[in-house]
Amino acid sequence: MDQEDRIALFLDYENLALGARDHRGGAAFDFRPIADALAERGRVVVRRAYADWSYFDEDRRMLTRSHVELIEIPQRMGASRKNAADIKMAVDAIELAFERDYISTFVICSGDSDFTPLVHKLRELNKRVIGVGVEGSTSGLLPPACDEFLYYDRLEGVDIPPARGRRARPATRQAGAEQRPPEPEQEQERRTQEAEPDRDVDALAVLVAQSVAGLQGSANGEVTASRLKRTLLRKDPTFSESDYGFRTFGELLRHLAERNVIELAEGPAKGDPEVSLPEHGDREVAFGLLRGVVAELGSGGNPVALSGLKNQVRRARPDFSEKKLGYRSFLQFCKAAATAGVLDLRWSPEADDYLLTTQG
Repeated sequence: MDQEDRIALFLDYENLALGARDHRGGAAFDFRPIADALAERGRVVVRRAYADWSYFDEDRRMLTRSHVELIEIPQRMGASRKNAADIKMAVDAIELAFERDYISTFVICSGDSDFTPLVHKLRELNKRVIGVGVEGSTSGLLPPACDEFLYYDRLEGVDIPPARGRRARPATRQAGAEQRPPEPEQEQERRTQEAEPDRDVDALAVLVAQSVAGLQGSANGEVTASRLKRTLLRKDPTFSESDYGFRTFGELLRHLAERNVIELAEGPAKGDPEVSLPEHGDREVAFGLLRGVVAELGSGGNPVALSGLKNQVRRARPDFSEKKLGYRSFLQFCKAAATAGVLDLRWSPEADDYLLTTQG
């Protein structure tokens, strides 16, 4: 238990409930998916929700069953209920950060950008901050401020809202009119898939390879799966392997290993493998591709400038990326090709650029 993160959960309930209703086809907010997601990240020791509960009377029982402490923010004459709840929630979070040293992670459930200063202050106090918000009502300023941000809509257990179609006609119809048959399940599934955002696994492979190359170059020890996951979350707090169709981060890494993007080896701890870039991979094929492009552009033995060359290589092979091969830059890749004797590379002061020519 000592190794577990202690989590304090703060819910701006009005923001979540109204956001779910307005941006999820009137669907009611369900706290259980949030509780399940946090259970995977540590031990939740504080659960507080802030609202004027006279407006959310039906939700009281759901939250009480989940052991959430309900903080009443009554509406007062001449005062903003929203601002009162925000201020109370921020004050309580800061107070808890000073009084409970064992709490390592704060979860701010809101999409309101007004909580961005609170997030910054908690991180300044060496606390990890996870944000949770409804995708359609979350400010673009809040997710980048957090260590990790979870969109409520994408959590496991949250029902997919029905696709919005044309407004239904009145129930009364003329005699003899045929009733429209229900939409087949296959068509409903197709529409659901079209409504979901596309996730580019190839782009993810480039990001992972680039991150591994950067971590290896920093010379701070071996690159483990857990360290890589933390790095990806620092680059994009909204990152989640489930958005790409993988159940776990380990499953994602195994998929990339099968594609020869990375290599996995036994790590210092069980279930936390060491991640590295392949020693060879498809480098010879990539060197041949580079040589072919340079030969075509520099027909007659003319040198080809490095600037713009990568775009030409990607036109010949759209999925090309030097990061997948373990190189941090295209120049480093070209220097490796020159070292291997595939082509010549030299600096030209007149052109103020590197020039490449094929050999022989």
